[in-house]
Amino acid sequence: MLEPEAEGRDLVVSAQTGSGKTIAFGIAMARDLLAGAEHFAAPGAPLALVIAPTRELALQVSLELDWLYKPSGARLTTCVGGMNPSVERRALYQGAHIVVGTPGRLRDHLERGALDLSALRFIVLDEADEMLDMGFREDLEEILDATPEARRTLLFSATMPKPIAALAKRYQKNALRISTVGEDRGHGDITYQAMAVAPSDIENAVVNLLRYHEAETAILFCATRDNVRHLHATLIERGFDAVALSGEHSQSERNQALQALRDGRARVCVATDVAARGIDVASLSLVVHVEVPRDAEILQHRSGRTGRAGRKGTAVLIVPYQGRRRVEGMLRGARVEAAWVPVPTAEAIREKDRERLLAALLEPVEVNEDDRALALRLLEQRTPEEIAIALVQVHRSRMPEPEDLADHGSPSRDGGEGRPAHHREGFDDVVWFRMDIGRRQNADPRWLLPLLCRRGHITRNEIGAIRIAASETFFQVPSAVAAKFSAALQRTSQPGAEDESGITIEQSPEAPRDAAKQRRNGPNVPAPERRERLGTRGDGPPRGGPGRGPGPRGAGPRGEGKPRGSFHSNHPKKGPRTPR
Repeated sequence: MLEPEAEGRDLVVSAQTGSGKTIAFGIAMARDLLAGAEHFAAPGAPLALVIAPTRELALQVSLELDWLYKPSGARLTTCVGGMNPSVERRALYQGAHIVVGTPGRLRDHLERGALDLSALRFIVLDEADEMLDMGFREDLEEILDATPEARRTLLFSATMPKPIAALAKRYQKNALRISTVGEDRGHGDITYQAMAVAPSDIENAVVNLLRYHEAETAILFCATRDNVRHLHATLIERGFDAVALSGEHSQSERNQALQALRDGRARVCVATDVAARGIDVASLSLVVHVEVPRDAEILQHRSGRTGRAGRKGTAVLIVPYQGRRRVEGMLRGARVEAAWVPVPTAEAIREKDRERLLAALLEPVEVNEDDRALALRLLEQRTPEEIAIALVQVHRSRMPEPEDLADHGSPSRDGGEGRPAHHREGFDDVVWFRMDIGRRQNADPRWLLPLLCRRGHITRNEIGAIRIAASETFFQVPSAVAAKFSAALQRTSQPGAEDESGITIEQSPEAPRDAAKQRRNGPNVPAPERRERLGTRGDGPPRGGPGRGPGPRGAGPRGEGKPRGSFHSNHPKKGPRTPR
């Protein structure tokens, strides 16, 4: 930015997040804004305007520039959505040297006459590609059209798609292109990993990742507000110190969440893509894409929350089995090399815990007299071994338990619904059982497994594949323990038994696919009889199930109730349709 050929020119800069762009354009502006003086004159109309796509990024930029320009006496004003606009207008009327804000709020102040751009020398568009993606084109164009012709325009973007090039061509003159983006991979300070999991195991994979890495600060990205809310509640319930960031949170709530991350009161942040820009927490070393980003640009911006200012970071993509091919294409488009690794197992996490515990307890400590006296009292009442065991147990009790994943294999290569290609030892000969709950009742292996173990008096290792359908769930039990399991089910289902779930568990005469096919095609009767029962085209009602007429449910055979097509029966032209 300080090279001689960049002096006095408009600039188009491509650089990765976390590479120091804010300081770069802050230094580049200082030379012209101060004009050789050590301090700014009294504030009036803004001399520089910085536009950022999100509130978080605008506040972060404002903090950086305030630190950079503080010795020069610069007055900065921040204008972002979610803050009191009347307070911002008062600050603008009182004068400012530099204004930082989001497009919508700046446009509002401009239209109300509070923002005077007549003296502007610099305008900076930070993360311009994101602003266009978020639909701020009209806001940006109105603001840019209101700036003086002589102003310098600095355009920053991690990526440089065609809309950005068009914007630069329209509003810049003889712009110098600067790029620090390498061609080999997305970010040299970030290690990328990807892991394929069963969709039902995504939350368990998140828990195990957090426990395995034990990052000082981690951020988890979801696609929607609802998913952020759900995952945040789940992590809180499991004992993690977590905060949430999404569009439904007020600016005050966002500021409190970020401050909790910075001062260590929270270690995990669950966020939507609105937080992918502007979060700069020095201790953030782990980014988890809980839901796959929609494109390579979002992948880079999310991952860029770590690996900043020369620090190393890890970005992990949790990929449902069926989405692996799309993610591999996205990684190629982002020029990112990701290692496909399995989800950390519970045993691997416990081994890490042992290493971390030993390292923590063997560190040198400073001892005061009170601590020494208390330690001597403990030694009088307990042996050193008992004290050490108690210390280990206290340490472990503070950590959430890792999860056992239902599937640990890799996706099958035969295109079969993303199921693991391997089978577990001891499950060659199995018996299928059925429960009368499914997805509609929020069935989930996390609480189904303990229920089955409690009702059937078996261990979780004796339960095989679990298949959750809309209103029922099937699971495998090895034939060797099926009789014992059935007997235990009968005892625990009797009146007075300690089971309040109200869930019926019974042996299934067929596998899940056969059962589903049976329900679609009717009872297992010979083909000619089934054809006669179901009818054929042209000589009776079309396909239907046993005891069910072809009309609406419960209407009986066609002709006795509302005919199919009755939605149009009062139409002046069509009239009722007759069965074929």
